[in-house]
Formats: sequence, structure tokens, C-alpha cells
Amino acid sequence: MAAADSWSWFPALALGVSLLKCLFINAYHSTDFEVHRNWLAVTHSLPVSRWYRENSSEWTLDYPPLFAWFELGLSHVARLFDANMLLVENLNYVSPSAVLFQRLSVIFTDVVFIYAARECCRCVREQKGSRDVLSRPSFVLAVLLLWNFGLLIVDHIHFQYNGFLFGFLLLSVAKHLQHQHLQGALLFSVLLNLKHIYLYVAPAYGVYLLRSYCFTEDHNDGSIRWRSFSPLRLLSLGGIVFSVCALSFGPFIVMGQLPQVLSRLFPFKRGLCHAYWAPNFWALYNMLDKSLAVLGVRLKLLEEAELPRASMTGGLVQEFQHSVLPSVTPSVTLVCTLLSILPAVASIWRRPRGARGFLRCLLVCALGSFMFGWHVHEKAVLLAVLPLSILAVESREDAGIFLVLTTTGHYSLFPLLFTPAELPIKVLLMLMFTIYSFTALRKLHSGRLLRPIESVYLMGLVAVAIFCEVVFPLSPWRQKLPFLPLLATSVYCSAGVCHCFLRLYGSLLRQEEKHKQL
Repeated sequence: MAAADSWSWFPALALGVSLLKCLFINAYHSTDFEVHRNWLAVTHSLPVSRWYRENSSEWTLDYPPLFAWFELGLSHVARLFDANMLLVENLNYVSPSAVLFQRLSVIFTDVVFIYAARECCRCVREQKGSRDVLSRPSFVLAVLLLWNFGLLIVDHIHFQYNGFLFGFLLLSVAKHLQHQHLQGALLFSVLLNLKHIYLYVAPAYGVYLLRSYCFTEDHNDGSIRWRSFSPLRLLSLGGIVFSVCALSFGPFIVMGQLPQVLSRLFPFKRGLCHAYWAPNFWALYNMLDKSLAVLGVRLKLLEEAELPRASMTGGLVQEFQHSVLPSVTPSVTLVCTLLSILPAVASIWRRPRGARGFLRCLLVCALGSFMFGWHVHEKAVLLAVLPLSILAVESREDAGIFLVLTTTGHYSLFPLLFTPAELPIKVLLMLMFTIYSFTALRKLHSGRLLRPIESVYLMGLVAVAIFCEVVFPLSPWRQKLPFLPLLATSVYCSAGVCHCFLRLYGSLLRQEEKHKQL
């Protein structure tokens, strides 16, 4: 546990990053700004029965009901800033007051994330004899979480509420690390009803709680003692999940709108990949398909006129058919995702290895879903980056995985900020965070953390960045191949994310083997 001395440095870190966020109030914001403004208007101006039926805007409400209630609460404060932003018919409405409110709403709701980071830091195993505050795992973890580059640009420039949501996730993890399993389950249930993307890690939660909370004893070798099953504990967990879901979905079930709500939450017609390919397995699959198509045309094995147009030109539209390889359906991605996480989930069922074993399984589930899921957004890589920070300050091997994943994952977010004014900001912020991560973790673990091939790979990111940000905008390719920087970024970063996924799996299985030998 963290040392009992003063934590005065933590408020200073939190206040410093909050002030930095204020500097981004007038920065570029994406269409997500209008998404959330529209949701404020829908929940404030329309009756509940119309929330999930309103479609005058293309940005329809597609988060779970608990987030809609959250937007309703925000809307009562928003009307004090600018009542016009709450009119449903005011599509694409932007005013200085509206921008100020929405930016401040993200900053103030980040208090949940700040509190969660504090709780995570309290769970970290401190090194014996460590007196320098700056060298303590708890301090390093606080910086890695509070000053995370990805959260800064995604929430406070691009515009979303990920910090608020990740606060619930990290707080839930912290409660499990503190052996307060019912509180952890409650927080995760709330999180699922705020944003359903966290279903990615639900298998880790479900299996861990069933195995380590509902079964109260193990045999000496760590295997399950079936007679120790507690029906009362299972009922407690089930009651928590049912109660939260009832509060969230209950009104819509009563109104007979559950199918309508679910159709908004799971729009499978959006296509395999997001408009900008997330750096995952499907980006590599798409690239292989495009390469084979080009090769087939040059070898006169394929007719270019017969190939699907999107597959040959950009690969950036939401729906397209593959040219050579089999086209992928939602059911295929579901099977691939389940197969990718099954060994990890089975591992914590056989031998849980405590809350940190659960955290490692959560990371595998997060990355497995990111790698093989349907219509994955590039921002979802943060679902693995942030929790991995906890393990990175405690383990040398995890620190190495973290450095590769966070550098690759964060760079893959660069295309989200494509305006020239934000180029210096994103480059400077990423450099600062990356340099700190490398130096702090190297000092913490006293030595080299990366394998030679990993160092070479990360150096390659510099070449990709120079090409995408400097060379390409000045080249004639800009008009003919406008998608090329996105393609290069996605494909190159996919290799790094795949590598981290395999390394995480390797570390999980090695720990299981060590546990068997003990």
C-alpha cells in the first residue's frame, strides 16, 4: 500500500491537468460535440418516450439509458449557459456559451476519474525504502493516469466523456484490488448502463466474481472447491446487476421500447470497420485484401471494373465488400473475439491468482475485443492502456508491454486531430507523456524495458509520423490518394497492438504455469 505520509502532491497533479484542459476550450472539436449537444436537447426537450425514437439529427441517441439520464441532468445546467442549445431543431448549433458549457462539463465530470486514479494509487505496492516521492510507483501511476495523452486529446480536444466513464472502470478495479467485490460489481454495472462498449471486459468480471466471490474456498493447489459455493453471494451479485439495469432500462421496458433501444445500441449495419480503421486485426485483413486485389489486377487475374469500388479506392467508408478475401460478418467477429479471450477467461476460472490475475484477464479481454470486434473505434485502445498502467508500475515485463502499447495506441489517435492548429499541440503532448513514461518506468524498474525489435519498431513510428504529417501534405499524392496517411497509420500501429496482445497473453499463461509449479 502507499506510504502513509502526505499526499499533497496528488491534488497538485490533478489541479495542474485540470488547468491544462481549460486551455483547450477553444480548440478544434469533432462532430462528437454536436452529438452530445443533440443528446442534451433530446433529453431536455422531449418526453422520455421519444428519446430513442427521435431521428431529426443523424446523431441519434445510441448510448444506454443511464447515460441519457446523465445528459438530462447536464441539460438543466446547460440552460443557464445557453437555452438555444437545448432546442432539438437547432442542428449543428455552436455558440461560445455552448462550447464553454460542454467543455466545462467534461472537465468537471472528470472528478470521477481523478478520484478513481487516487484509489488506484492507494492500491499500488510500494517499493521498500523508497523516500523520493517522484520515484514512487504511486506517483508514477498518478501521472500516467491523470496526464494520459489519449484522454487529453480524445476528451478535451476531439470531445467525449471518456474520463468520466473510465473513472467508473478504474474505481471498480480498485475496489476489487481492495477486496470490496460488491462495490466493484455495483460500479461496473453502472458503467455498463452508461456505455455498452464496456461489455468488452464483462467476461472477465463475470467469471472472476463467480469464481472468487461466489466460491469462498480453494483446494491447496488453487483449484476450485465446489462445496464452497455460496448461493447468497450469487444472489447479492444478481440483485446488484438487476437493480441497476431495472433503473436504467425499466421505463423503456414498461413503454414497450426495449427492442427500439437495443436497435440503437447495436447498429450492426455500420460495417466491419469505422470510417478510420482502428489499428487491429481487421486493418491488417483489409490491407491484405487490398494488396491482393491490386496484385490480381496487375497480373490480370482480376478485372478492376468488377471489384467493389470502396475496396479499391479508400477503404475508409463504413461498409464495403472485400475483393479477394472472404467478407466478414458480425457473427464471424463475435466468434473470433470469444475465441481470443477464452483462454484468459478459462485461466482465471482454473486459478484466479487474486485481483491482479483478474486485471490481467480484463486487459486481454479489452485487447481481444479491440483486435477482433465489429466496427471498433480507434479510441477503444484506451480501454487497455489505462488499466495496464497499474501493472506497469509494479512489473518490469508489464512496463515493457505498456510502453509499446501506449506509444503505438496513442500515436494511432493522431488522425483524430487533423487540423494544422492542433499539430504542435498533439506532437508536444505526446512527446512529453512518452518521454516521461519511458524515463519514469525505467528508473522505477532499474534497467532496460524494451526488446531490441520493439525499440526498432517504435523508432519506425517517427518515420511514419514524418511521412504523414510533413511529407504527404506537400506531395502530389495528397489529391490522388487522400486516404494514404490513415492507411499507413492504422496498418503500422496494428502490428504493435497485435504484438502487445500476444505478449500479454504470454505473461498471463506464464504466470499460470508458475502458479501450478508452486
